[in-house]
Amino acid sequence: MPGSEVGNRPSARHALWHWATPQAQALLAARELGPILRFYRTVHGINQTELGSLLGYDKTMVSAMELGKRPLNDATARRHVAEQLRIPPHVLGVTDAADTDHRAMLQFGQSTVRLAEVARQSGHASEAVAELWPLVARLEARIEDGHTERDVLRLLAEARVGLGVALGNVLPEERLSTAASWTGKSLRIAQYFDEPAFTSQVLRMHGNELRKAHLTGAAVDRLQQAVALAPDDTARAAALPLLARAAGALCDGALFDSVVREADGLLDHAEHTSLFNPFALHEIRLRGLVSTGRPDAAIRLVDHAPDAMGTGAQWAVIARITSARVRLLGGDHTGAEESLTVALGEAVRQRLPHQLQRIIRTAAGQLPDVRDAAGAALDGIRSEMAA
Repeated sequence: MPGSEVGNRPSARHALWHWATPQAQALLAARELGPILRFYRTVHGINQTELGSLLGYDKTMVSAMELGKRPLNDATARRHVAEQLRIPPHVLGVTDAADTDHRAMLQFGQSTVRLAEVARQSGHASEAVAELWPLVARLEARIEDGHTERDVLRLLAEARVGLGVALGNVLPEERLSTAASWTGKSLRIAQYFDEPAFTSQVLRMHGNELRKAHLTGAAVDRLQQAVALAPDDTARAAALPLLARAAGALCDGALFDSVVREADGLLDHAEHTSLFNPFALHEIRLRGLVSTGRPDAAIRLVDHAPDAMGTGAQWAVIARITSARVRLLGGDHTGAEESLTVALGEAVRQRLPHQLQRIIRTAAGQLPDVRDAAGAALDGIRSEMAA
């Protein structure tokens, strides 16, 4: 498992991640050696003599380079400086195999993150994990080696979020804190970038994994931050359903009602996604009403679910389990059994142990056959994971 974490080092935010700052990005974009050298010295707290020792030049040479009086016309020398400063060679005008590999790695990584998300949304979260795991390991190794360019760190943050969310689908409840830890690692990078939209996105994902790991208070806090940082209605609409779920899990009826009202108000204004749509909000409303002590209201709504078109594969399972729970509260054992049976088959097909555990809890004491079947399926997945 990839586990190196540059953020654990005391100097990480100021030295190891120096090329990720907006100031550094402006310097690198200008591709002027002098300002780049001065910035490097400032960040690391070294003088011209010490920088000269790193580069293999004397102080006079460094001074002349910083003042622009001594350009590096030789490609080998520019490549050497780029390697020592841990910046992409093209910044200093060198395009070679190493730089081409760097750009290819970024393009490949971005494609991997996108395809992994498609796989997860399609009910193939285990495949998403298999794709993202080696990418995260490769990026962490690059950062451990001192290459902390902004685009690499951004890709690492996105890959960690994707990995954490995918793990949140395939891990059983007792191991869901692992998923939350991966999304939390992304949050440390996102906060360093100071990009509200990206930070809101990562907070949203991290908050939801915290909720699933039963760290509900922390989940509500992160999700409220995500809503506050959301730059537009689309980003706000992505965070509100997750905040509503967390508020319901926290049994905070007032917050739950407020968030659901706001989400309902955005349905006609914000783009519908696999999470933000009438079907998903119906499931969230049912679960929240039960959690906040209003089962009668949930029972009245259970038969009025909107069309499920456009929702993610996992949502069909989630909604059926919630519906079954409400039906049992209303005394409809037949309807609950039918719903759970379908959910069980899909949870097995998609390898969703957390949802199997929800089925077991929902069926316990009232639908023993469904409970036992879900338990056997969960044991099978756990055996496979242990192997």
